[in-house]
Amino acid sequence: QVQLVESGGGLVQAGGSLRLSCAASGTIVSINAMGWYRQAPGEQRELVATITSGGRANYADSVKGRFTISRDNAKNTVYLQMNSLKPEDTAVYYCNADLTYYSGSGYSRAYDYWGQGTQVTVSS
Repeated sequence: QVQLVESGGGLVQAGGSLRLSCAASGTIVSINAMGWYRQAPGEQRELVATITSGGRANYADSVKGRFTISRDNAKNTVYLQMNSLKPEDTAVYYCNADLTYYSGSGYSRAYDYWGQGTQVTVSS
């Protein structure tokens, strides 16, 4: 009924930039907060950045000043501009959304809807 599809990951050298996109589609009624999380091998998934429907952003200390989260509410899409990338930014990046959707039997709220992830690898 609802899909979050990430794109934009890849391999980049340290100091480089990447821009991730996550498009939400399906029987969406509304989207509240959207965000990006990441998980490195052997590590727990961690918050990278979130953004409210009104555009208020929150960042992990490790990415402040380097990453910028934004969203296009008309397109149900959230972006993550990543600059000055470091090898420690290497991880699978996951899109997350708090949304309301129609499931055929009524409206449902999903506080943690996840995408499939996109790999970001930063070489030194």
